[in-house]
Amino acid sequence: MSAVADAVLYEGYLLYPYRRSSPKNRVRWQFGVLLPRDWVEQEGPVTPGISGSADSWYQQTECLVRIRREDAVVRVRVRYLQMQHKQVEAADADGTHHPVGSLRTDDGVTHLSFEEAVPRQTEVVLPLAELLRDGRTVAAGAPAGTEAEPLAAGAGRTVRRRWEVRAATTVVAEPLTPGLCRLRVRTENTSGAPDPQASRGEVLHRSLIATHCLLGGEGVEFISVIDPPSGLAEQVRDCRNAFTFPVLGGAPPKAPGDDGDGATGDVMLSAPIILPDHPQVAPESPGDLHDAAEIDEILTLRTMLLTDEEKAEARATDPRAAQILDRVDTMPPEVFARLHGTIRSLTPAGRPEAYGSPGSPIPGRPAWWQEGADEGLSPATDTVLVNGVPVGGGSRVQLRPRRRGADAQDMFLDQRTAQVAAVFHDVDGSVHLAVTVDDDPAAELHGWYGRFHYFQPDEVEPLGRADAPDPAGPPGHPPPPQSPRPHHPAGESEKGRSDGRS
Repeated sequence: MSAVADAVLYEGYLLYPYRRSSPKNRVRWQFGVLLPRDWVEQEGPVTPGISGSADSWYQQTECLVRIRREDAVVRVRVRYLQMQHKQVEAADADGTHHPVGSLRTDDGVTHLSFEEAVPRQTEVVLPLAELLRDGRTVAAGAPAGTEAEPLAAGAGRTVRRRWEVRAATTVVAEPLTPGLCRLRVRTENTSGAPDPQASRGEVLHRSLIATHCLLGGEGVEFISVIDPPSGLAEQVRDCRNAFTFPVLGGAPPKAPGDDGDGATGDVMLSAPIILPDHPQVAPESPGDLHDAAEIDEILTLRTMLLTDEEKAEARATDPRAAQILDRVDTMPPEVFARLHGTIRSLTPAGRPEAYGSPGSPIPGRPAWWQEGADEGLSPATDTVLVNGVPVGGGSRVQLRPRRRGADAQDMFLDQRTAQVAAVFHDVDGSVHLAVTVDDDPAAELHGWYGRFHYFQPDEVEPLGRADAPDPAGPPGHPPPPQSPRPHHPAGESEKGRSDGRS
């Protein structure tokens, strides 16, 4: 379970090609970011969702817990990254130092200024009886700190500085029926922004990044929110999770739950990205690439093909980038061969009736992976109102991503015009517009393959009214995809990112 939690902690920490100069690595920290409340809510309260790709000042997990003993205890571990600024300083003749972006020392090593991060965690063990009675609030922040490290031959030094992060976690339990309660874990950033008009990069110094929590204990059993026992589906539906998605952790059980259906477990991981119950790191993976939406084999091959100059910059950017390069450069052929792919099973995993059935956590909603389950959804002809204008397939829009919470792909497309190809309904109930950008020379090809950018309705401005196209599409072209969910990987940003990374 620790390997999965660490993958969540460092998801998106540093993206290929791992260099400071890469545009991807200039807009980082996209998941589970808890910023100061006064900065986040300048434009109004945040709208909670079940994943954490949007900025917030809090994160809330609710799940059902069976009580197996009167002296049951709950263990809560809150984990996140604290930003750390690495500043390279060159030595002056008078013994003072001045900041520089990069410095090459006499030993041939280049040192770069960059934003790093330090892992933090707060763990508490609480009697369930106390949580049912009063609840408990504990400090979950991290102190400020500064460390200086001299460089070779007195050329200068590297100074790492951290700002104080103030946070609090409140744990409360609500009794439901004998032997069953609802557990709530809420973590809030209680820092204030020194300047409410500061940039996102500045307030990240006082933020919790990649925030998630692990839940366990003794004498307790956690109920799956994805596949609950049929008698608990209604209570699970009443759980309110904000900017996080709780799933059962650990290895999958060999037998079903007590009721003969549904899933339960001893550990729960509540992450800012959407995962299945019992997520596992593939045993073939030799180490984290910090880009879980990519295929290890492809990313490893790309990293192998970096030039010597590019590898030198990546090594100087961050110690974790250097570890990736060392692992790739020394990877034995038999380890690399295992990355090509493995068939786990030739039959579907799990019980198919658990999804989209009356016992599902979202009764009545079709399961997007089941053939014929998308009746009533027509991405090519569905429309959504944007500023009073129906927008659907064929509509032309101007892209206006949110000023806050936008990732790099959003920012690159700001103010560009695009054509809507389809309206998709995601599994969490949200709506996305699949678009192709007008001045993209490959727009027609992207539309033919179904490779789109995705924006929410409030991130576009209609440029006029347009009739929906024939669902069959232009002659010789396949119809638009009819899936009721966008074709971006679960856990990625739900805004401008396309199906693949460049």
